[in-house]
Amino acid sequence: CILTVRNGLILTMALRLVATRAAPRALSQVSIPVTQTQTRGMATEKQIWNQIQSTKNIRKITASMKMVSAAKLKGDENRLTAAIPFNQWTTVVNGEPTLVADATYEELPQKCLLVPMTSDKGLCGGVNSFITRGVRNCVSKLHAQGKEADIVVIGDKGRAQLNRVSGELITRSATGVVSPGTFSLAAALSAELIAAGAQDYDAVVLVYNSFVNKATYQQKYKIIKPFTGEGEDEPMMAYEFEPDTKGEVMADMYEYLLTSQIFHSFMDGAASEQSARMTAMENASKNAGEMIDKLTLKYNRARQSRITTELIEIISGASALEDQ
Repeated sequence: CILTVRNGLILTMALRLVATRAAPRALSQVSIPVTQTQTRGMATEKQIWNQIQSTKNIRKITASMKMVSAAKLKGDENRLTAAIPFNQWTTVVNGEPTLVADATYEELPQKCLLVPMTSDKGLCGGVNSFITRGVRNCVSKLHAQGKEADIVVIGDKGRAQLNRVSGELITRSATGVVSPGTFSLAAALSAELIAAGAQDYDAVVLVYNSFVNKATYQQKYKIIKPFTGEGEDEPMMAYEFEPDTKGEVMADMYEYLLTSQIFHSFMDGAASEQSARMTAMENASKNAGEMIDKLTLKYNRARQSRITTELIEIISGASALEDQ
């Protein structure tokens, strides 16, 4: 029986060798179109095996990024908790933030400066897309109401997304902003907004992500109006100022108000970004695991098919020898 199987293998190899040498001669005599044969057997298995290893490496990276985001989220939550009382006084001046979802923006004045606060990094779910979508919706509704709007973008992702549809409205952009940001950085950005003519607008509208918990964040906007007006609209009528100093005090107060609001929005957005990145990396790791299972099943089927084909060839060669 062993001799029969061995003779069958020798016969199979000989037939393959004869067919390989005879193929070029037949093709040279008869002109027929030649198509490249599909790679089979070990090549297909090798490709699937490489896909499995690549997917496993990706799963390791996403799992590590999830752990890093979870560690950073704890620090961002602590900083946000400390920033909320620091920014509590602005609620008396500007009121509570408003949800972007289903907003009509009818309360906004005639000329507004929209400031979407996005990040420079991706792989964090829809954190940046939700902000840019809300800004586009706000611009369309303001224009429908006959109002004007310009945009100053914070973050590279927001600039790239808004530049495609509302590039003519973008007056300035700030990129390379280090997350989660500091009060000094917020002061520098508020100075840039004032240099861009923030006081010439009827209101500055900050659009940002508000952290709720590790699985949820919402998009909100704050309306910051300058301390200008005369008569009944004059600000802080209940306070007394030294002669010829109220204008200067109001300008400094407005800049400090803008800085405080930007700083709080930074803290809120940083916590939302890390929570979204943690969730996104968890989903990516889960999807990678499912893909590995499917590729492993496909690899086992291809391997089984190759082994079955080789066994059929061996048995066929043995049967041919027995017929002789």
